[in-house]
This record gives sequence, structure tokens and C-alpha cells, in this order.
Amino acid sequence: MTRATAPVTRRPAPAPADPKARAAPPLPLLLLGLTLALLALMLVAVGVGSVSVPPDETWRVVLAQLTGGTGTDPVHTQIIWDFRVPRVLLAALAGTGLAVAGVVLQAVVANPIADPYVLGVSSGAALGAVLALSFLPLTIGWIGVSSAAFLGAVLSAGLAFLLGRRAGRLAPTRLVLSGVAIGYLFLAATSYLQLRATPGELRSVMFWMLGSVSGASWQQLPVAATVILTTTAALVLLARRLNTLLMGDESATALGVDVHRLRAVLLVLAALLTGTVIAVAGGIGFVGLVVPHLVRLSCGGDHRRLLPLAAVTGAVYLVAVDLLSRTVDRPNELPIGIFTALFGAPFFLWLLRRNTSLDAA
Repeated sequence: MTRATAPVTRRPAPAPADPKARAAPPLPLLLLGLTLALLALMLVAVGVGSVSVPPDETWRVVLAQLTGGTGTDPVHTQIIWDFRVPRVLLAALAGTGLAVAGVVLQAVVANPIADPYVLGVSSGAALGAVLALSFLPLTIGWIGVSSAAFLGAVLSAGLAFLLGRRAGRLAPTRLVLSGVAIGYLFLAATSYLQLRATPGELRSVMFWMLGSVSGASWQQLPVAATVILTTTAALVLLARRLNTLLMGDESATALGVDVHRLRAVLLVLAALLTGTVIAVAGGIGFVGLVVPHLVRLSCGGDHRRLLPLAAVTGAVYLVAVDLLSRTVDRPNELPIGIFTALFGAPFFLWLLRRNTSLDAA
């Protein structure tokens, strides 16, 4: 007689050994180096702009504000603490959110060239922002625009999620195609509203759609930081399960992972990250495509390393791009999206030529 045995719940297995991960320095050392680089870059970015402030004065102002000290130049204090510090912090948060969302979506849809805007989230947020800029009273201000953009992003992600399901399950290819269709639909509506906008409204809309952190304020940071950092931490905790998606659905299911439920949870978290970033910084493209691949190429594809490294690298990248956007044509300021597209589009084309697996798709 065969004795019946109780079913055993298996924990997700770690990803296969990655030679790039073995060759790279230890994760704590990499994170420490990137964090120090981020802090140094943020200090430089806070002091540079249309009015340059020496590094020692920048440090004194920041230290005085953190410790309650006095004796700093009031003009420098206002420039640095009221305008530049929130801006640099918001750029770092936005870079973190977009990079992490890119890593997650590339695993969810099993597509190495996916990014946070593959679900039409950017177009949905743009439509919400244009509606707010065109029809809401001016007294509501930027809060109304941010809220409308976030609702538009959530709406587009929700529609893509519903249309991307087949027989009650989430189908990655169907999800991508649904997101592209929804994005074009919302883009058409946005273009129509732009034709009806006044010149002043149109300039605000275009600047917002191309991405900018120039309107950053201390009031925006608590909510954005809470959502982005909390969601990023939750995704890092799910890194081991993300690794199972790399093995294929059948292997992941055999390890006890509910693949379809996991994809739904990851999709919601990625949409939350992207919607939050767009709501406070506008449509900044290519960050979620470029940063994950740069980290993956140098440190391997294990999500236990990839997610935290991409988070810090994304912050470094966007702080640097924002610094470039406000110094390359001083005193004029250019939208961040121009530079991320300028760097991201050639990288995307190189990635297409390099990834031979896409030829067979």
C-alpha cells in the first residue's frame, strides 16, 4: 500500500547562479558606494543653478536648517532650502520610483524592453493633467493637477489590467497590447484638448507632459516619499518571488507560486509607483528602461540585487539629468523629458540590436 503524504508548500527557489552577480562587488558595498555618490551629487545639485552658491555655503545652509542654527545668508537660505532641496529630493524620489517600476514591469510582462509607460499610464496621467489645467479653477492650483494626473494614471492602468486578462488570468502579451491601445486613445483625447487650449495653458501642458521637478515643494514630498519608498520596500521583499518569474510560469507554479496573483499584485504596485511619480513630476520617459538594463548588464538579473541597486541608480541618474536640464542653457530651464529621451532613445535602439531574442518574437 502506498502511504498518503501531506502536500508540501515549497518556498520559491533562488534564481540560478548569475556569473555577473558573482563577479560584481558585494551588494552592501555597491549600495554604500552609490549612496555616497548620490549624496555628493545632491550637494552639488543644490548649489548649482541660475544663481550658484559655493559648496561650503551650501553645506552651512543645509546644516543650519537641519540643526536649527542661524547666521547664514537669508537669500542663499531661501534659494537652497525652499527651492533647490525639495527639487533635488523630488528628482531622487522620481528616479527611484521609475527605475523600480521598470524592473518590475519587465519581469511581469516578460519583455526586456518594457518600461513604466507600457500600460498607457503616461497618456492617462497626461489626459488628467490637461483636463485639470483646462477646466479647473486656478485657485485649486498644482494640487488639483497632480490629483487629476494620478487618477488618470490609475484609470489607464486599471483598464489595461482588465483588458489584459484572458479566461480570468493576466496574459502578458495581451496586457502590453491593451496598454498600447489605451495609450493611443488617451493621447488622441489629450491632443484634442491641446487644440482647444489657450497659449498659456498649452505651454503649461507641454512643459508638464515633458516632465519637470521645478515646481517641487516641501508640501509635495511627504506623500510622494511615503508612497515611493514604502512601495519600493515592499517590492524588494518580493524579490525572491520575482526571480521565479524568470524561470517560466510552469516552473514558478511547481515551486508553489501563484503566478497570476503575483503578476496582479506586482502590476498594481508598479502602476502606483508610476502614477505617483507622474502626478508630481510629469511625464519623464526612458528612466524605467535605461536604468534597469544598466544595472542588469553590470550586476546580473537577480532581483534581490537588481531592485535595490536600480532604486539608488535611478535616483542618481535623475538628479544628474535634472542638474543638466537647468544648467545647459542658463538661465533658461529645459524639461527633464527632453534629456531622458535624448539619452534613452539611442540606448533603446542599441538594446534592440543587441537583444537577438526579440528577432524571433
